Amino acid sequence: MQLQGKAIRVIIYFGESDHYEGKALHAALLEFLKREGAAGATVVRGLSGFGAHSRIHTAKIVDISFDLPLRLEWVDQPETVERLLPQVRRMVDDGLITVEEVDVAQYAPGRRPDLLAQPVQDVMRTEVVTVSPDTPAAELVRLLLQKGYRSLPVVDNQKCLLGIITDGDLLNRAGLSTRLDYQTELSGAVVQQQLSALRARNINAEELMTTPVISIPATSPLRDAVEQMVGNNLKRLPVVDAKGCLAGWISRVDVLRTLEYHQLALETETESPVYGRTIADMMYRDVPAVHPWANLEEILQALERNRRRRAVVVDSDRHVLGIITDGDLLRRTQKEAHPGLRERLRAIVSRQSATSSSSLLDAKETAEDLMTTPVITVSIHDTPAEALRLMVQHQVKRLPVVDEDGRLAGLLGRASLLRGLMDAKGNGESKPNDESTEG
Repeated sequence: MQLQGKAIRVIIYFGESDHYEGKALHAALLEFLKREGAAGATVVRGLSGFGAHSRIHTAKIVDISFDLPLRLEWVDQPETVERLLPQVRRMVDDGLITVEEVDVAQYAPGRRPDLLAQPVQDVMRTEVVTVSPDTPAAELVRLLLQKGYRSLPVVDNQKCLLGIITDGDLLNRAGLSTRLDYQTELSGAVVQQQLSALRARNINAEELMTTPVISIPATSPLRDAVEQMVGNNLKRLPVVDAKGCLAGWISRVDVLRTLEYHQLALETETESPVYGRTIADMMYRDVPAVHPWANLEEILQALERNRRRRAVVVDSDRHVLGIITDGDLLRRTQKEAHPGLRERLRAIVSRQSATSSSSLLDAKETAEDLMTTPVITVSIHDTPAEALRLMVQHQVKRLPVVDEDGRLAGLLGRASLLRGLMDAKGNGESKPNDESTEG
């Protein structure tokens, strides 16, 4: 299970004599959290204390078993806490519960001789937003474009995996890609009409989903997941149990973090939205850039600084030369697959010489060696319709944005673009929902 970066800590204060359904409350809470897939919890006993009843309880020899204060600490993903906390509150009818955000520096079961041999279920994240086959198109548009989820697995009543839907599926099913093949320009009004029509049509997830879905069994070795992602150019994989039911989700970032415990920021399914009517309004401006001579450590640090998992390679004048993603690094780990991967990566990151002649990443490799080139860019002065045309034509989800001199100005994501075009109405734009976030 992955737990790193921003997380939630729940602290529960109660008494040793508290019970729930005939069982000691601390035991009942631990069993519930373990059964529901929580990351972990610890109960500690206090020496002395008092609470709402103003009674002081002290661990003296004569009354050591009386009613000492207990404290349960539980740290987990925000989605897991949101799901389980209501039941925890029902179980604790006499006590104090606090909730706070914390930064998790490391959550690891210990190093293994071959990290790629461990089962996927040890690395996967278990909180996944899903939809059913009869979920209407309007709800899919809301989740993908307004809430910003990157992928929505489609499951049946038993949570067995049936298909998957992305914003790209909406783009293709709305007919925009077909129209863009034959039209030089496409106005935002047309895009908005197409997506509005999709929402209004009496269709559901079953008609829009991509199937069959490439997935990975929870018991498979992590190496198999890497091979699937690299071979099929996928950023993440649904994880299924023996019955084909959805058990979790694993991404390229999860794999890279597991291999090296590098401080990559936690990949989330959503990201704060960028609203607007022009490319300048919609683009992200916090785009990490590296020079062609940057080493692997500098590249990794650049990838850590953003959730979009890419660094743009620029020259001394910030002209775009190439782009590096977590996928580029992951693909290079597949040149040869054998147990020494972790040690070689650590040697590279610490700027030591790689001792193996079959190193997957040469310690002397630079951004220029690792980058993907040429890069499709869009001008900050182009229309959103032109940006969408480029994305469809070249099958890319994000475009570096350049200014009038060809210098890097930002990064435009497909979901931001579709959301902006969907909201565009005449000369203005609809106001974003305060709840919405975007990927």
